[in-house]
Amino acid sequence: MTTSNEAPALELSQVDMHYGFVRALDRIDFGVSNGEVVALLGDNGAGKSTLLKVMSGAHRPTAGTIRVHGRPVEFHSPSDSTHAGIQMVYQDLALVEAQDIATNLTLGREILRKPPLRWLGFVDKKAQRKRSQEELDRLGVRTAAMTRPVEMLSGGQRQVVALARSATRVTGEHNGVLLLDEPTAALGYEQTRQVESLITRMAGNGIACVLVTHNLPLAMAVSTRIVVLNRGRKYADIATAQTDNDALVGWITGAKPSMFAAA
Repeated sequence: MTTSNEAPALELSQVDMHYGFVRALDRIDFGVSNGEVVALLGDNGAGKSTLLKVMSGAHRPTAGTIRVHGRPVEFHSPSDSTHAGIQMVYQDLALVEAQDIATNLTLGREILRKPPLRWLGFVDKKAQRKRSQEELDRLGVRTAAMTRPVEMLSGGQRQVVALARSATRVTGEHNGVLLLDEPTAALGYEQTRQVESLITRMAGNGIACVLVTHNLPLAMAVSTRIVVLNRGRKYADIATAQTDNDALVGWITGAKPSMFAAA
């Protein structure tokens, strides 16, 4: 966890998002710190996906400010958020299934052979496998051999590869932010537990994680804080240890009043 005098890894202040006359987000304040897992909950249409798209640079907010490690930023595209240290893990995982694990882990940052083969774009697969294994070891990730094609992996193993690929890209002088969109939606119990463990380890390594999920047990298991959206407004922002399933369901459905008087 970050210390109290450190700026959040990612902070959104008074963010609005309009689609014509529809107000998808209404004055949202949101933040996540290094080593923190914030679960973002809400019913369909609550604004979770829209807020995630604002964080990832896919959508520009109508109003509001975004700060990364205390520095104001403007995201005009997902590449801007990537350069700022924010990685999005999509539901479809965006893996190249015909390629092996090492190739998927090093997409966009391939290791080339020595000249003259480097000049022709030849990839050093042995070096890539070595670096990929070292990165997974640092994360405490155990999966199949680096040479195994992704199409031969289980659903849980594929999700772990996608998470690990993003995690290796957000470590550095300032640990970055991982945005996780329903990471266990298509997984069984054992595979979900594997992903839970990985999220916990990534947070332990100082990575800030934002978890969008409909899975309340997952949110309670891995998050340190929970934010609930309801019809584009923030209804709750509370430490996980200070709430329970009944309260969360109440905020999600609107049966329980918002924590915030202005809502």
